Amino acid sequence: MTAASTSTIVDVAIVGAGAAGAMLAARFAEAGKSVTVFEAGPPWDASALVSSQIWSRRLRWGGPPVATTGKEPIGFGFNAGWGLGGAALHHYGTWPRLHPADFTMRTDHGRGLDWPIGYDDLRPYYDRIQREVGISGDAAAETWRPAGDPYPMPPLDPLKQGAVLARAFAAAGKRVAPAPMAINSVDYGNRPACIYDGWCDAGCPIMALANPLAIFLPRAELAGAKIHAETPVTRLLATDGKRIDGVEYRLKSGERRVQRARLVVLAGSVVGNPALLLNSASAVHPHGVGNDHDMVGRYVMTHGLIQILGLFPDETEPHRGVTGAHLISHENYGKTSTAGAFGSRQWLVAASIKPNDLAGLAAARMDLNGPALDAFMRQAVRHGANMIGMCEEEPDSDNRVELTGEVNAWGMRRARMVHGFSDDAKRLWAAMRDEGKAIFKAGGATDIWHTQMNSAHLAGGTIMGRDPATSVADGHGRVHGIDNLYIAGSGLFPTEGGANPTFTVHAVAERTADQILRDRPELFA
Repeated sequence: MTAASTSTIVDVAIVGAGAAGAMLAARFAEAGKSVTVFEAGPPWDASALVSSQIWSRRLRWGGPPVATTGKEPIGFGFNAGWGLGGAALHHYGTWPRLHPADFTMRTDHGRGLDWPIGYDDLRPYYDRIQREVGISGDAAAETWRPAGDPYPMPPLDPLKQGAVLARAFAAAGKRVAPAPMAINSVDYGNRPACIYDGWCDAGCPIMALANPLAIFLPRAELAGAKIHAETPVTRLLATDGKRIDGVEYRLKSGERRVQRARLVVLAGSVVGNPALLLNSASAVHPHGVGNDHDMVGRYVMTHGLIQILGLFPDETEPHRGVTGAHLISHENYGKTSTAGAFGSRQWLVAASIKPNDLAGLAAARMDLNGPALDAFMRQAVRHGANMIGMCEEEPDSDNRVELTGEVNAWGMRRARMVHGFSDDAKRLWAAMRDEGKAIFKAGGATDIWHTQMNSAHLAGGTIMGRDPATSVADGHGRVHGIDNLYIAGSGLFPTEGGANPTFTVHAVAERTADQILRDRPELFA
């Protein structure tokens, strides 16, 4: 089918309306640029954010299926978003900063990769974003936290579960601090304070949790940005090898159209961006856009996860709180702080647990059935507590996004994600298992158990670097060799650290917008 073209040229075409795409749309539109945003999924608004795990499934990826393979395949549905807001619509709002050592792994340790920028390059953008979005926390209590401004709001209430687990850490001789959360502890930015109903993963219906629907998408539209939901971009268009002319997109009817643009920003997912670049192969880009050196799709990373659970003598009210964490520990975040393993790690402590969560966790235990299961559930809904251990995965070029020979419903070659955990990642996970159970035991927990290794978050696939032969984009996110094509999101990360990525996604995108608007006026001439 031939795509119909529009004669209108916009200043900026953005692919994806998640965390980075929404923020960039607001930045460019507020700077007076004409902006069009294309989002593959539905046009959610606050009415779609219902406190229900069944309803929350609608916010997971609902586009063409992504194939997953490798030694330890990782799921794509929960790690991606679907619709306006992207994955940030159902993210938990846990916003720690990366540490300076996360940017210099290769230099410091001779393994992994270095970023082309450092913590000092991002610090002013971390500080700016946290004031604009609002973060609750206690910077002084985070003794491990890199230099930066204090948080603009006091921490969230630890509630009963947090208090119980704080005592457990103290009994084990370890430290925790209030978790830095992009959730209002008080009214802030014309948004109300959190009510601790524990359904953050279904999206926050009162907008106490900072998501794109709460902040940047409304600002972008107010400034004149045009946002098109249910409109996947299927190809990048180029007539020479140094510029992108525009994008081809697909309407719900199946009709294909073209939007020309002076600047194109890919702000889709870690899978979506590489898949689009590879699907845009042409005579001028025979291996895919930005893929002259076979780097597009490589170095996909995730965080290895373990959940520690236990029953405590004191009541914990685990159904109350936030889904991310009330407390955090980076006490053993250093790359070599874990004997026998390499990489950073963190504890996210005292997340809310709903009764159906407990039922699912209990179902994984073969010893719980019949009367024993009933007794367990009655105790766990009042006395259960949990924490999540998150382990860094070192970048591996064999963990990647590639294309299959199949064609999906959008007429694109289907994406496949290949993944396997390294031995170091597995050793970090085992160390967290043993440490976590010891902390719970020190706190007086009984019936302690843990989940098997799973994962959360995605990074890499379009990494930034100084050398075009070993990376896809430069330190500002511009695709090597292409003047007007930028990438935003965690796909740029050469390493992921042991911390949640969304704060850093915003900081990197903010730096990109700053550089374009300040230093590249010729893009819009």
